[in-house]
Amino acid sequence: MLSLNTPIEKLPQIGPVYIQKLRKLGIRTAGDLLFHFPFRYDDFSDVKKISDAEVGEIVSIVGKIIDIRNIRTRKKRMNLTEALIKDDSGMIKAIWFNQPFLTRNLRINANVSLSGKVVYAQEGLQLSNPAYELIGKKQIIHTGRFVPVYHETEGLSSKWLRAYIKPLIKLANEIEEYLPYEIIKRQKFFGISEAIRQIHFPADENKAETAKRRLAFDELFLIQIYMLTQKKKWQKNNAVKIKFNEEVKKEVKKFINSLPFKLTNAQKISSWSIIKDLEKSQPMNRLLEGDVGSGKTLVAFISVLTVIKSGYQTALMSPTEILARQHFGEAVKRFGNYSKTGVHSLECKNSNLDKTNSCRLKPELQIIDISKTTTVALLTRSESKIYESNKIKKISKNKLLEKIKNGEINFLIGTHSLIQEKVIFKNLALSIVDEQHRFGIDQRAKINSNVLNIKDGLKTVPHLLSMTATPIPRTLALTIYGDLDLSILDEMPKGRQKIITKLVAPANRELAYQFIHDQIKKGRQVFVICPLIEESDILEVKSATEEYEKLRTKIYPALNIGLLHGKMKPKEKEEVMQKFSDQKIDILVSTSVIEVGIDIQNATVMVIEGADRFGLAQLHQFRGRVGRGKHQSFCFLFTDSTSVKTNQRLKALIKSSNGFDLAEQDLKIRGPGELVGVRQSGLPDLAMASLSDFDLIKNARQEAEGIIEEDSELKKYPRLAEKLKMFTKKIHFE
Repeated sequence: MLSLNTPIEKLPQIGPVYIQKLRKLGIRTAGDLLFHFPFRYDDFSDVKKISDAEVGEIVSIVGKIIDIRNIRTRKKRMNLTEALIKDDSGMIKAIWFNQPFLTRNLRINANVSLSGKVVYAQEGLQLSNPAYELIGKKQIIHTGRFVPVYHETEGLSSKWLRAYIKPLIKLANEIEEYLPYEIIKRQKFFGISEAIRQIHFPADENKAETAKRRLAFDELFLIQIYMLTQKKKWQKNNAVKIKFNEEVKKEVKKFINSLPFKLTNAQKISSWSIIKDLEKSQPMNRLLEGDVGSGKTLVAFISVLTVIKSGYQTALMSPTEILARQHFGEAVKRFGNYSKTGVHSLECKNSNLDKTNSCRLKPELQIIDISKTTTVALLTRSESKIYESNKIKKISKNKLLEKIKNGEINFLIGTHSLIQEKVIFKNLALSIVDEQHRFGIDQRAKINSNVLNIKDGLKTVPHLLSMTATPIPRTLALTIYGDLDLSILDEMPKGRQKIITKLVAPANRELAYQFIHDQIKKGRQVFVICPLIEESDILEVKSATEEYEKLRTKIYPALNIGLLHGKMKPKEKEEVMQKFSDQKIDILVSTSVIEVGIDIQNATVMVIEGADRFGLAQLHQFRGRVGRGKHQSFCFLFTDSTSVKTNQRLKALIKSSNGFDLAEQDLKIRGPGELVGVRQSGLPDLAMASLSDFDLIKNARQEAEGIIEEDSELKKYPRLAEKLKMFTKKIHFE
């Protein structure tokens, strides 16, 4: 007897070939088939008499096959299948391309239902390439209704899936309702069984949307439940309270006074939120999200200083050696000797510091030298360094590991090397993870595991601060990072030069090349971004290797050109970036691997080939690789596309320099999957499709918070707990 748990191998009429294809789609049981939801529908519900069909309409007709034959055209050498269909109002021809087998499936005198577009031909009206099915004892499922379209794989069509799912739909009655009744009632949802039936074979468009909303809510709700349970688990840990006492406050003020610029209000608010989190015995788990150049690193350093001056260690983990070295250099610069400086120090009221509360600037003049008490170290796969007493020194890894374990290193910066078993901290109180979406949950957690912290007989875990330079709209952030508290840097430091962005027409390419050459003559450097690694016959887009060869041999033979792409080994990528950083490369041709975090202050030109192939958020990330130094910078968008929509989208980038605004526009135009970092989130299709539905996300969040507040271990909701367990196995939260 069939059940939801019946393996596909035991389902009728499914042989080894189809088993393999179904597994490609993640389908292993009958229940998986029911939860393989359509991603769109063909509306074939307009059933008409043949005489009422009009050119341009998508209609369904029911009639008898009067004639059917295969014809081979001489000009295009194409197989055409033509059928003459009759009902009581008239006749119409149906035509299919390269499907000669249809004459075996559709016989003369058979009753048939056809759905397709009505076109005009010399002989009169025709149905072009219509969907079809014979009318018999079985209910029609491919025509004459709202028809589901599924994600497919080679040899496994939506038609096959519809035909197979239809007899299994009765198993929907076996699915136990896991959503609490109160939520179903409040949200006016279908029950789960009805939602499954209507998502596959809806009675009409409204029923399809209602079913989709229920099932999308389920996925968002389960994600929120998971995130909130993780947050509760995290909060059960003990952390060291970092008191922001007068002594620490004084040092932080000195540090801020030493800066050659004023903090933005967003930096002050974020810094204060972190400081207040650090004072708690519950460990902080906060995401600092900020646009390119918004000053996240400085906020992180204020946090680091707060912890160091309380007598504890801090660590910062970056995804690449280049980024780790950049942070080390910045830390040495900021935590070195400071001379007389201006008038800014941090003074905040005891409040939650939302945007209506501000930290005022207090005039103060100080001279400080904290390098004698702050020891910064760098640990990567290829090198280990230490900065103490105003000097950078090389140090053996074993010696550095010993110093970390003894608590002699205040601030350790590195890559994945920080989560090796050999790295043991004496009293780590703050972990910072840079570009956190590049690390999995386990990796982020592991930096907190190799700690000897014991406070008042209790093992403590470090506070955790994650950072990302990818502006993500709040609706997405609430879903993907629902276990984190959010701090957003949504304003740029004053005085930062705006990058001049131009859409370059193909006719002006030579002028752009000359401008680039002039910039290099002035000692500047250039990025050139291409969508693909190698030349593609399918997409007529410039590839990185093709562009590299062209620039190297034809356009700039006298210049040093470098190539960077994702297929290169990590060591090769590091070497190329180091050469570019050392100004040994004039032009770096790259794929999207440089989109985040690379800081080359001498680079002033960003050229983006095939700009129409990227989303606005990603283009903005590329643009942010220049404009980091004192020189005016430029971004040139090259595209051969003549699409009005493409030009409108690219002009939005020219008009706006706000990454959050552009991310919102990307969300509306291209959908959430195209936003940087989001596609890797592991979210199911319905949840992904619903990330622009703020009301649904808000409802899912509120309902999840209510459940977790009442019963964080879901003991009162065993079916929900079981569903959550199954759900978290199927997707990976990164």
